[in-house]
Amino acid sequence: MTNQLNQEELMKAIDNVRNKEYRDRLIRMATEMARGFDFMDNYDSDRVVTLYGSTMIKSNTTVYKKAVELTTRLAKEGIVVVTGGGPGMMEAANKGAFKAHGRSVGLNIFLNIKERRNNFTSENFSFNYFFARKLILAHIAQAYVYFPGGFGTMDEFFEMTTLMSTKKVDRKMPVILFGKSYWDSLIKWMRENPVKKYHTLTEEKLKLWTITDDVDEAFDILKKIPNKINRHKSL
Repeated sequence: MTNQLNQEELMKAIDNVRNKEYRDRLIRMATEMARGFDFMDNYDSDRVVTLYGSTMIKSNTTVYKKAVELTTRLAKEGIVVVTGGGPGMMEAANKGAFKAHGRSVGLNIFLNIKERRNNFTSENFSFNYFFARKLILAHIAQAYVYFPGGFGTMDEFFEMTTLMSTKKVDRKMPVILFGKSYWDSLIKWMRENPVKKYHTLTEEKLKLWTITDDVDEAFDILKKIPNKINRHKSL
């Protein structure tokens, strides 16, 4: 690749930023990214699944209970479970792994000074910047499960889809959309509008995921993930 910087060149580039506020912010960002990658190194030889979903899903819902069941089975398979560490679906995913005595990781975010952390993580790392947290959530894993969620879940889902579509990450990486009634409506809209009406997507791009309500189907896919995946050199 071109434009690769060594450490000395990186520090010089930061020092050359004339605006002190921007320079200080850049240092904080770079420091958080470096610490995030250092934390991620703890899982370099592990099989890891990152699970996403809404903070607002309640524990008495079917999808919450299925998330607990799925991650219980993943933990017993020796697979590390990673979430954003918050309540709702993240809590459900962590709970299953934690109660099965597996590795249950929370990558938290500070919002309005406070940090929201569920009680079912055994390992944690906290971020101030959403973009840094989102990068580590994606980069740490070999597979992804998206439960029903809001803007954050959608953001993370579409970014991963973009990376796969542009071959920045291996298209063979499992991406599971869990909750057919939730995800089918989105895929229907994408097929009717971006694909058929506006021709901004191809039908082939809608085949990058598996949509299911079945814990057995999801588990059978996830238990086969490797320890390593092929990422583009630019990542």
